[in-house]
Amino acid sequence: MKKIVCLILVAVMLVGALLVTASCGRSKKLICGVTEYDPMNYRKDGEWVGFDTEFAKAVGEKLGLEVEFQMINWGRKFDELNSGAIDAIWNGFTATASEDGVARIDLCDMSYSYMLNTQCVVVKTSRVSELSSADALAGKTLAAESGSAGEEEALGLAGDNGEIIGVIAQINAFLEVKSGAVDGAVIDLILAREIAGTGDYSDLSIAFELDPEVYAIGFKKGNSLRNDVNKAMVELFEDGTLLQIAKKYGVDDTLLLDTSFGKK
Repeated sequence: MKKIVCLILVAVMLVGALLVTASCGRSKKLICGVTEYDPMNYRKDGEWVGFDTEFAKAVGEKLGLEVEFQMINWGRKFDELNSGAIDAIWNGFTATASEDGVARIDLCDMSYSYMLNTQCVVVKTSRVSELSSADALAGKTLAAESGSAGEEEALGLAGDNGEIIGVIAQINAFLEVKSGAVDGAVIDLILAREIAGTGDYSDLSIAFELDPEVYAIGFKKGNSLRNDVNKAMVELFEDGTLLQIAKKYGVDDTLLLDTSFGKK
């Protein structure tokens, strides 16, 4: 009987140890939801690189977290976050935008903001003079990433008589403009500066910029991880790590920490 009891106790202890190990493994991983967005998150030689990529890794190192990047459909980012498929939306996430009329800051918990950005309109260079103002885009056909801040702006610019073509990622909007399928595209300025006027898109230009906005990291409501990330973020700003990463990717002129943002 004693032998049987001992075996049962050993089995219970083993199961408990496995559960603890599994639990710890999950708690020590940070899964970031991203899309292809140069220079924030993009793949080079099969590896994720970019400002937000290195930013997340630097935070993970400070917090003892293994960082993974999960490609998501941007239009379903909040579904991915709330289901637990990802721990954070960390991909040039415009924190000051709305989603179907609801402010994003009401849909998730936001970190401190860390970077300035703005939306801009990209058109064929030959049409810049024709489409260089918001009024000129009324009734036009515009492309924008589905579920993005750009899509929200595009809806306002095109108006009731215009049309919006939703694309799965911002990079695809450039092709829509180049092919002539749309009159223009509303895109993050940081990305547009990298792509418009270069390579396959040498015939595209930024026509004009819209209102300023900020980037932050989105977390599921009530997730205490946000506070830990905020603390690490401040340390990385203060020791110069983030500035060094920003210079590497050419976005140092947009880096700006606002510790008042995201507080409730």
